[in-house]
Parts: sequence; C-alpha cells; structure tokens
Amino acid sequence: MRELIRDFVRICTETLSLEGPIYEFGSFQVPGQEGFADLRALFPGKQYVGADMREGPGVDMVLDLHDIALLANSVGTVLVMDTLEHVAFPHRAIEEVHRITQPDGMAIISSVMKMGIHAYPNDYWRFTPEGFKVLLRPFADSLVSYAGTQRFPHTVVGIGFKGHPPEMETLTTALAKWQARWLVAHRESVLRKWTRKLKKSSRKRWDAFVHRT
Repeated sequence: MRELIRDFVRICTETLSLEGPIYEFGSFQVPGQEGFADLRALFPGKQYVGADMREGPGVDMVLDLHDIALLANSVGTVLVMDTLEHVAFPHRAIEEVHRITQPDGMAIISSVMKMGIHAYPNDYWRFTPEGFKVLLRPFADSLVSYAGTQRFPHTVVGIGFKGHPPEMETLTTALAKWQARWLVAHRESVLRKWTRKLKKSSRKRWDAFVHRT
C-alpha cells in the first residue's frame, strides 16, 4: 500500500457515500506493510472484508477475482487497490467486480504505470488512464484520474459507478489537489534520487583521480 493510494481512498470516503459491505480485493499485507496497509480504519461502523488469493495478514477470505464466490449485487463498495497489475485477466476480474456490486454500488481501483516489476506473487500489466476507462466500461459511468505527469503518470486511479453517478464537484476538486500534492512529492523524490546518483558518480570520479595520482 502506497501512501498516495491510502490518501486517494480517504478522499473517496470523505466525498462519496460508500455503502457496505466493503470488500477489498488484494488485502494481503506484504512484509513491511502490516498495519499501514489496513484500510479498515477509513470505514468506521461498516462491515469490512479483506480478500485475497492467499491467506495472510489482512485477509479475512480467500477469493479469486476471476471467479468471485459471492452473490450478484451483494457488495456495496469494492476496493481493488494496486492489485490489477497482478491479475492475469483484469477485464474478467472487473466483470466479476461489476457482477457482485449492488445496483447503486461503486468500485474503487488503482494501479501503477511507471514502476518496475514487483512480483506479489506475479506482475503482468501496466495501465494508462485510457486503459482504465476501457476496463471500467461494464459500469454505467466512471471517473479516471492519475498522479504524476500527464504524459507519463506513475499511478492511475478510477471509480466505477454501477448506478447513476453522484454529484462529483467536491470529489473532482479534492482529486485535483491530490494530483498537485503527489506531483510535487514525485518531483522531490526524483530530485533526491538524481542527487544521490550525482554524489555517487562524483565520489567515484574523485576516487579514480586520487588513485591515478
């Protein structure tokens, strides 16, 4: 769970009426993420079920996104955060998410675009904002956004509305601030990365100079 994704989910809880039960797919908390990756605290008073393809920290039920063993129209809100890149057939997974979502329910999703391979346990895909729009076509309406630069975002997020979409001015305003906040954070991270590389390269050149002399 990345901090900006937790921030995105928080925005959704504050600007949308998210009904329960809440099902999070991909809830397995990888080593080092225990506790921080738990989104339950953002949904006080609501039934929250963590689901994943394997047992482990944060997992209440073992479920397969390709064939979800839940009744149709039985889930108020579905979360699939930074998980779809690890799903072999994401279109099939979203069709299943749509099936189990209640008539006025929502699906909140995120994934990476600019990231190296990270196998938890497998890594298959990278998504663009347009790719997310296609992925969410089973829903009556959707909203897609991103974090990072417009030409090469590092993160893509989306919300699928199975029924009539709510008023979204508050949400879009909050998302614009989210974009700006995490664009600055991304640029600062890149600057720190290149500063470290420059210092390392300068140190190597200095050591080589001293060795020659």
